[in-house]
Amino acid sequence: MEVCARTPMKVMTKVAIPPTDDQGEITRSMRDLPPAHYTFKIENFSLLSNTKLDNVESGDFEVDSYKWKLCLHPKGNKKSNGDGHISLYLAFSKSNAIPLGWEVNVNFKLFVYNQIHDKYLTIQDADGRVRRFHGMKTELGFDQLIPLTVFNDESKGYLIDDCCIFGAEIFVIKHTGKGGCLSLKEVPVRKNTFSYSFQNFSALDQQFYKSQVFTIGGHKWALLVHPKGNLTEKCKSLSIYLALEDCESIPCGRTIYAEFMLRVKDRLFGNHLEKEANCHFSNSIKDWGHLNFMSLDEVHNLAKGFLVNDTLCVEVQIRVITEVKEFS
Repeated sequence: MEVCARTPMKVMTKVAIPPTDDQGEITRSMRDLPPAHYTFKIENFSLLSNTKLDNVESGDFEVDSYKWKLCLHPKGNKKSNGDGHISLYLAFSKSNAIPLGWEVNVNFKLFVYNQIHDKYLTIQDADGRVRRFHGMKTELGFDQLIPLTVFNDESKGYLIDDCCIFGAEIFVIKHTGKGGCLSLKEVPVRKNTFSYSFQNFSALDQQFYKSQVFTIGGHKWALLVHPKGNLTEKCKSLSIYLALEDCESIPCGRTIYAEFMLRVKDRLFGNHLEKEANCHFSNSIKDWGHLNFMSLDEVHNLAKGFLVNDTLCVEVQIRVITEVKEFS
């Protein structure tokens, strides 16, 4: 029989319930949130304790395409150092259709509901230990889940009106065999620079102009120039950006990091104006640069050498870029 959640999760607090079992270190804590996957309610617990039944099992429940069940020893599993305690185990159901040599790696939590405090005593392996179910080991859990002296004391809240509730949460660890390797690489000097000349610059009247597409570091790029400035710098500054043209090929959630230099060339004296930039390019961030690269007065000052024969030469040098390789 399943029970419903009644309160939101709060910060988990430690509770002193000695001792730990002999299967490895475990931790016990209290929380408000009910078990995510299964609750197992038992009525007339005292009658169960007085029978000759050594253990009882819940029905099957499914988590992550596998079927499981809970196995409870109400008087403790005496064969596994559970004497004087409630023993509770997570069992891999026999109804699973599994191949020869199977194994399932699991991190799980087992629960006992405290009906007075409306909280769940949470028992789990310490340090996120992973347990392995296989053909020779289909049942794993805790021999000494909770002492019977604590459990049977109605004032403690675990057994009220001869009724108690247990639960389970299961996280199955599946190895997909997939991974990725990220590395930063320097782009060779002879291959890291692209220049583009914007002709008839003084007559350009569109919001922005784009260079031809070029390839550096295995990606396609373009230069974006706003001849009369962009956004807050309209009619004040020259705005220049580097745009990633093949951003659609970047998998969702991934970025391409680049460090680059934007440059407006002085073709008279060689006193080029340049500014550094860096960006994590992605599906949502497709271009990056400088809103206020240089003032329009400086651009149009012919003595400066930036505008020659009404042509502005803009250059980008991409120095560092990330490279990601998938493997399986």
